[in-house]
Amino acid sequence: QRKNPFSSDDRLAAKPAHTHRGDPTYGRPPEGSRTEQRGKDAHSHVGKEVEELCLIIRRTGEVGEDGHVSVTFGQLFETYVTISNKVVGILLRARKHGLVHFEGEMLWQGKDDDVVITLL
Repeated sequence: QRKNPFSSDDRLAAKPAHTHRGDPTYGRPPEGSRTEQRGKDAHSHVGKEVEELCLIIRRTGEVGEDGHVSVTFGQLFETYVTISNKVVGILLRARKHGLVHFEGEMLWQGKDDDVVITLL
């Protein structure tokens, strides 16, 4: 379509042909596009879910000797699953940002109910 002389779509002609790994725009949506806006909206939504998870941990957990609030995964799962079914994914995101700590790579309902999650 870029080389089609009968095409009146200017958006196709304005796009670069290829981006390469070294290019700062590689793997990113065009600036100002609806795709970029959807990505920003999704990032904001997940951030709000992480905040809500931290508030629930603070509300349902117990303060330990070190001053940090802790809760078991089983207790958190039972409380949070009524709000969102993405509790494990949100926990992983919160750990990635240094907001919570727990042992192991992944948490499984039933098997890891006694794993302690600490709010940092």
